[in-house]
Order: sequence, then structure tokens, then C-alpha cells
Amino acid sequence: MPDNIRQKIAEGVGSRSRGPRSRIRLSSRLQGGSMIDRLSRRDFLGVAAGTAAGALAVPRAARAQRRPNLLFILADDLGYGDLSSYGRPDYETPVLDRLAAQGMKLTSAYAAAAVCTPTRCAFATGRYPQRYDVGLQEPLTASSPHVGLPAGTATIGSRLRAAGYETALIGKWHLGWSEEFRPNRHGYDEFFGSLSGALDYFTYVAPDAGEAAPDLWENEQRTTADGYLTDVLTERAVEFVSRRREQPFYLSLHYTAPHSPWEGPADRASADHADHGLGPMINGGSLDTYAKMMVSMDEGIGRVLAALRRARLERDTLVIFTSDNGGERYSFNWPFSFQKGSLYEGGIRVPAIVRWPGVVPAGAVTDQAAITMDWTATMLAAAGAPLDSALDGESLLPVLTGDRAAYDRELFWRTRQLAAARVGRWKYVEQNGEERLFDLGVDVGEKTDLKDREPAAFAATKARYAAWAAQMLPRELALL
Repeated sequence: MPDNIRQKIAEGVGSRSRGPRSRIRLSSRLQGGSMIDRLSRRDFLGVAAGTAAGALAVPRAARAQRRPNLLFILADDLGYGDLSSYGRPDYETPVLDRLAAQGMKLTSAYAAAAVCTPTRCAFATGRYPQRYDVGLQEPLTASSPHVGLPAGTATIGSRLRAAGYETALIGKWHLGWSEEFRPNRHGYDEFFGSLSGALDYFTYVAPDAGEAAPDLWENEQRTTADGYLTDVLTERAVEFVSRRREQPFYLSLHYTAPHSPWEGPADRASADHADHGLGPMINGGSLDTYAKMMVSMDEGIGRVLAALRRARLERDTLVIFTSDNGGERYSFNWPFSFQKGSLYEGGIRVPAIVRWPGVVPAGAVTDQAAITMDWTATMLAAAGAPLDSALDGESLLPVLTGDRAAYDRELFWRTRQLAAARVGRWKYVEQNGEERLFDLGVDVGEKTDLKDREPAAFAATKARYAAWAAQMLPRELALL
């Protein structure tokens, strides 16, 4: 772990911020039965007392040397504006809003792709997905059963396990169905979740797996559960973080929410009568159902964070929350254009929140450009694991801690039909041979093409894209 991070931990341990952001308030909305952390008053007071006692009981010097636990939470198809702290107007996400108030909110975070599989490939490897066959599938389907993340690939799981972490993936994998492609072959001590891209929230059947059997796995074996999938994943995550252990842990909690099928916690009857074809995945739903799915995930995250507090691990855990791509039909992507599947901002810009008490300042907001692979590098750096030249992601710890100001980045995306690059404030987009240039400093909606008015910027940005693309697998190999 870098010395400056150790120092910040030492300075921050045991300190308590003053003011409204540091208070936990149970509003009348929460008292009505949807308490975000599912805690009784007695439990709540016990957690608060335990947290304070834990902070006092452990010497600051000892905590400064301790590597953090790592909790990475990935939503599925969550649009940039789908949290109330990012502008959602029709429902609230108080847990994630509070997480942002306790840490840092990023306003220029990006997914590595506009669809699922390549983004997950990027996170797993810390590299651009276009370096791997599986990263070109956009997304992986049952028509490519022999494609996946090859066993032996260096992943965040294998790197952290080698660094002494207990590792687990709970939730969605979507990087291959065959045994050699599964999470347990990629550095995860434990896996509980699905191999497919989307599944019914009650029956756990996944149309893209090409079979009628539930797609729920406990390591290498199919398993069963009962309940709404978001809750099932939450309960397993709560159990994991609540264990007593001697070594630090790394948990990837990959929710399937709010990906279709659009089913809320009370929609079991309709799920039981679904035909499990593609229809439920692309049809139906409503803004009201979407809101219920989001509130359910938000409350579930609250229960996981409450488990961290009960275990006296809150101050010793780096928490990162983000999404795998832009939003779908019911998402609120304003002020950006388009949605999932597009390389315009609406398809790839996503919310991102980072909390590490005493290290990342509370209530901070940054416009630092970030991309999926950066979270891989950031967690490796926080864990003191080696960062090598194979990684395309950059550790953002210096920005997150306030030791470095936001700086310009070069970020790239590509599918068979689309290409994009962000170089500083300039955004290059190519679609079916038509090229455009946008100035994101003044035009985040990408409405005004400046290709002809800014020929030097256009040529320079396109050249940076071409240099990057030459290092990737051929574009013609992409599925879409």
C-alpha cells in the first residue's frame, strides 16, 4: 500500500466528521417499513456503539498498516441518472445517496463497453476487452458456448488471492458457461450466482443459456434458492461479510438488477407463468416496476453495509459502486444522448461512488474521467498487490484521496459497428463510417458536431483512436 495512503488511514481512523452528513437519520419514509438497513432500534444502537468501541479498541498505528477489505458492487444496466443523488426524479435511493455523502461521487465515470460481457471482461482482467475473444462477444450468448475468459488469465480475483485475500463473487458472471471459464477457475475462492446475462428474478431461468434449468450456482454445482433474486444475492453477501476471519476479503457483488425482465419483489405470480423466452426480457415493465427494482437493490446494499458495521469493518473497507453500462428502456440518462448499446454518453457514462472512511474525503465530487479497468487497478493498489504494465487501467487512489487533482485521460471503445474515443474534453464517435467530434466540456449531450470547425482536434483525436485500435484484436472479429 502506498505510504501516503497509510498516512491518511492513520490520520482518519477514529475521527468523526461533524455536520449533517455524518448523522444517520431514520425519516418517516424509512420508519414506514422499508428501513434501508433492516435494523431494529435496538440493533441500530448496538451497531453504533460497537462501531465506536471498535474504532477505539484498535490502535491507530495497527489500523494504518492493515490492508482494506474490498467490496465492489456492480449494478446491471443502471443508467447515469438512476440514483436520486444523480438526478432521478421519481424515486429515491437513500442508501447509495448516503454512500456518496460518506465518500466521493464521480461525474465522469465510464463503463468499458455499452453492453455487459466486454465490461465484465475489462473488470476481471484490468485490460481493454478488445484484447480478448470473449470481450468481442457483445454480449456472450448460448450461440458461443465455447467462448469465455480462458483459465489461467490473470484476473483481479487471482491477483488478490495471491496477495493474501479471501475472494468471492456473488451474482452475475457472464464470461463463459464451460467449466474452464467459470469464476472458481479465475481466482475466486467462492462463487454463488449466475453464469448467464439475465435471468428471471424468481425462477432463475436464463433465456440466453439455452436451457430451462435454473441458472443458479454454488461454485461448480447448480443449486436452488427461494425468493426474489436481488434479496437472495444480498443475503449471501451479508453472510459473507459477517464471517470472522484473519485475512482481508475481496467481495464482488454483481447484482442482476435493474436488468430485464422487469420484475419487482411482488411479481412472483407473473414470473411463474412466464414462458422464459426472449419476450419477458425485452417487453413489458413500467416506470413503477423499475422503481421497485431499484429500491429493492438500494435496500439490499444497505443491508450489506449494515453487516459491515456490525462486524466493525466499515472503516477498514474500501467500497466501490458502479454499473456495467448505460441504462435501458426505463432509465433516466439525462443530460446524455441514447442508451445501452450506444457509444454516445448515454450508453457508457455511469454513476460511480467510492467510500473509504478516513482515506477518501466525505462529501467529495470529482469530474475525473474513469473507466471500468481503473477500479481493478485501484483495488489492487489499495491491497498492495503488484501493478504491472499489462494493466490498461490506472489506480485512481491519488485522485480519490485528494493527493492529485483530476487530470485528462485517453479512453477508447469499439464494437463491430461503432467506435469512440475520449481524449481530454474531446469525444470522437464513428458509426457506420460517419465520423463526429464533440466538445464534452460544453456539450455533454453530444448535439453539435465540431468535426469541420475544429479540424486539428478532430485529426488528433482520431489519430489517438487509430493508434489504440491497432493494438487490439481486429474489429471484424466482433460479434456485433
